[in-house]
Amino acid sequence: MIKLLIVDDSALMRRQLIALFEAEGGFEIRLARNGKEAVEENTFFKPDVVALDINMPEMDGLTALSLIMAQRLVPVVMVSSLTEKGALATFEALALGAVDYVGKPEGTISLSIDLIRRELISKVRTASRARPKTARGLASRIKDERTQQKPPCPAIVRRGIAGECVVIIGVSTGGPRTLEDILPLLPADLPWPVLVAQHMPASFTLPFAVRMNELCPLRVIEAARAMPLEAGAIYIGKGGADLVLTRRGACVTVLAMPESKDFLWHPSVELMGRSALEHWDPARVVAVMLTGMGYDGADAFAEIKKRGGRTIAESEESAVVFGMPAELIKRGGASIVLSADKIANQIISWVK
Repeated sequence: MIKLLIVDDSALMRRQLIALFEAEGGFEIRLARNGKEAVEENTFFKPDVVALDINMPEMDGLTALSLIMAQRLVPVVMVSSLTEKGALATFEALALGAVDYVGKPEGTISLSIDLIRRELISKVRTASRARPKTARGLASRIKDERTQQKPPCPAIVRRGIAGECVVIIGVSTGGPRTLEDILPLLPADLPWPVLVAQHMPASFTLPFAVRMNELCPLRVIEAARAMPLEAGAIYIGKGGADLVLTRRGACVTVLAMPESKDFLWHPSVELMGRSALEHWDPARVVAVMLTGMGYDGADAFAEIKKRGGRTIAESEESAVVFGMPAELIKRGGASIVLSADKIANQIISWVK
């Protein structure tokens, strides 16, 4: 029995959510109307997982989340609107320690909860087994790590066409927070392009790319249209699409293609990995599998290693959800297993 705390200021949403989870079975449910009650229930009810709204009176979800993380660490799934403002608040929540998020299909008060029924139940169940991370000062950590290495490179990137080499990263649940711990540590003079397939809604990937661009020495771009790959840039696969590659003469181009029905998750890590194999010598590919549920990308990344490429699987100790990395390891597809805080340095050492 999973102890679930549902936090939402809307009586309608609370009724819909409790009916949804009661019909599913296997949940002991408690309700809270605002962030203040959520903080109290975290102490007295001691939930295994919290489904937390963001916009609430008296105490909003972000304030409540910061107090919950400091008071009693528990996996939290944010339930937010699928808007740019909702995306920005969601990324802030993930930075504070939330494990995952689910978008309300019609804004703050949803009359279409059934549209997200399967996703919500799946993510809450997965989160109940996840390892939440406490918030930490990202900017100061990055500054400290760069100081320990060499002076940071000037924020200038090469605009030339990318050479015959690429870094590809697959990630799902817990990904935005983990990517914030890795991508800002890659230097501005990194000579390879970086492709990221992060399972994320279409309305979230552009705000996420903008956020990461502010944190990273490298340029970060949402791959929303056809564009030539450039060295010294990070391409975030557009949500609601798949990130694939094509070659036009000597130029490799990244494309956002409509979601393929042959794959379960999008942007598809598996499809990105297969596409990289079509256009690069596998020995010139570095593939990184980060936190996430499921097995997306495990087969393609294992094939990359088998054909001479280098692969990294995030370790169980640092993964929020040790699903995708575990599947890669199970297939013998990991050249090395590393905690998230060691992955950036490994990428840098391999691409020099």
